[in-house]
Amino acid sequence: MDYVIIVAGGKGLRMGGEVPKQFLPVGGVPVLMRTIRRFREYDEALQIILVLPRDQQDYWRRLCEQYHFPLPSEAADNGAYMLADGGETRFHSVQNGLALIPDDADGVVGVHDGVRPFVSVGVIRRCYDEARRLKAVIPVVPVVETLRHRPTQKNVLRSDYCLVQTPQTFDVQLLKAANRQPYREAFTDDASVVEAYGQAVSMVEGNRENIKITTPFDLRLADFITGSGQ
Repeated sequence: MDYVIIVAGGKGLRMGGEVPKQFLPVGGVPVLMRTIRRFREYDEALQIILVLPRDQQDYWRRLCEQYHFPLPSEAADNGAYMLADGGETRFHSVQNGLALIPDDADGVVGVHDGVRPFVSVGVIRRCYDEARRLKAVIPVVPVVETLRHRPTQKNVLRSDYCLVQTPQTFDVQLLKAANRQPYREAFTDDASVVEAYGQAVSMVEGNRENIKITTPFDLRLADFITGSGQ
């Protein structure tokens, strides 16, 4: 059995509005709904766990009714998805999502940003397939801009760096064990948690359209990707 934990805890502060960014429409469909649908396209049987702050969950349910989107269920049977409470940090939110996965579960679990609706099905498949073999996998894309190191005021080789995306995929039991560690500020993503546990993380090719919608410019770019900005 495979799982994905979709983390959507943003408050939209950088977007400049009152509506959290994961609920904003792109091409007429809220971002988060697009994200969930993309994982359904990958595998209808995938067990989806959506992590939302408790104070956003009623709004999400109303949005689901408005857009005729499935409501969360207490059991992820028959293509439904489960809902978990957001935590103080991403690390704690993922912990809450993992708590809904049985302790004896096997397979692969992905962790994906709710505001990355354009991850390709091919990238999702590649991440899950490779995680079965390598235990811990993240999608990355090359850096195309020139990079400059602020402290030394010198350029650095961009070929030495890459941009990390999601879903970050792991053996279920590995991620459960890694998330039992005490929280550290260095845990900026799930790969950093797993590496701190002692597991090497492998990289696979991501897709350039897999942007994280954070700013008004990102929202305009997302509209362009869906065709509604042309």
